[in-house]
Amino acid sequence: MRKLIFPVILAALFSLNGCKSANKNEQRAVDSLAVANSDTAITPTEHWSAERANAWYAQEPFLVGSNYMPATAINELEMFQADSFDPKTIDKELALAEGIGMNTMRVFLHDLLWQDSTGFTKRLDQFLTICNKHKIRPMLVLFDSCWDPAPKLGKQHAPTPGIHNSGWVQSPGAAALKDTTQYPRLETYVKGVVGAFRNDKRILAWDMWNEPDNTNANSYGKNHLKTELPEDQKKALIRKLLPQVFQWARVAGATQPLTSGVWIYRTPADWQNPAKWSPMEKIQFEDSDIITFHQYSKASDLEKVIPALRTLGRPLICTEYMARGVDSKFQTHLPIAKKEKVGMINWGFVAGKTQTFLPWDSWQKPYVNGREPAIWFHEVFKQDGTPVDSAEITSIKQATGK
Repeated sequence: MRKLIFPVILAALFSLNGCKSANKNEQRAVDSLAVANSDTAITPTEHWSAERANAWYAQEPFLVGSNYMPATAINELEMFQADSFDPKTIDKELALAEGIGMNTMRVFLHDLLWQDSTGFTKRLDQFLTICNKHKIRPMLVLFDSCWDPAPKLGKQHAPTPGIHNSGWVQSPGAAALKDTTQYPRLETYVKGVVGAFRNDKRILAWDMWNEPDNTNANSYGKNHLKTELPEDQKKALIRKLLPQVFQWARVAGATQPLTSGVWIYRTPADWQNPAKWSPMEKIQFEDSDIITFHQYSKASDLEKVIPALRTLGRPLICTEYMARGVDSKFQTHLPIAKKEKVGMINWGFVAGKTQTFLPWDSWQKPYVNGREPAIWFHEVFKQDGTPVDSAEITSIKQATGK
């Protein structure tokens, strides 16, 4: 496999280094990437033992951050495509994050971006440079089963008024997921992007697939737009593909831990009993180096789920929480997590084109004519940089020691 992977990465680096028109900032980005991946060969990595994972986590601070999308981007494609990549806004917003002590962000990539592998690699490196400037080490997400199943490169549509995440796109889209002839392209993407940054200390971890068994019933699925793949078909396809994605990342030589987070709430007894796991959860638990999970419910549930997942013997990071409308909040959840040293990454940072300050059910009841919910669902800051709730900022700073 090494012969297939390394020339692709090497060619990308040579192409970057050969850009005579690159300005000084671009050239520094290229140079830093070349240094980060100076090995002459890729050594495939293995599933981490629990001992290795816990030793890694012992060196990490209490991890606090957000699922991050700049306010000027509606989705993963708009964030990283050449025409819409916005480092100025990213720098400004990550300065806000640094100011309240956040030290990580969860950031979504997309398989279609690899069609411009050289440009995408350079822009991702530039993004990591900005993160490093603000003492933030992101977790990068390779695939995602949520929202629009028909992604397209190019100019993305404007936000649909009044609807939560009206432009977010799945990766891979439904057409690619059901077409096995496209799987080599997906493999090239995973091995390419992971291989290019396999030694990069600026990256905290790789998230293989966000909510892989989410069928978006109330948005694009059976209860609303009906543009999703049939539920059973989608889940079956991803159950076959997800273990391969873990393997591709390991063959690419990732030195950072790999994960895929469970997201459907179970009772603590269910989490402790592998016989109760769904087939997808079994893959996620057994292939992950570190355990990640989502927790959109009250603080007492978090207090129960932590010891249950702790029985798996690996580090825990909650990669989605904080939805005010379902009683998942900074003030209640961060003190619990800090005591247990469970990393916490909330959904949303600065309000913008994703419109995730609107609740999930805005798909059924859109907030039109400028109407806003009485309580914002997600986000830490409004678009002008003022906090949604100053008490939340105080709570975050207390948790991070800022």
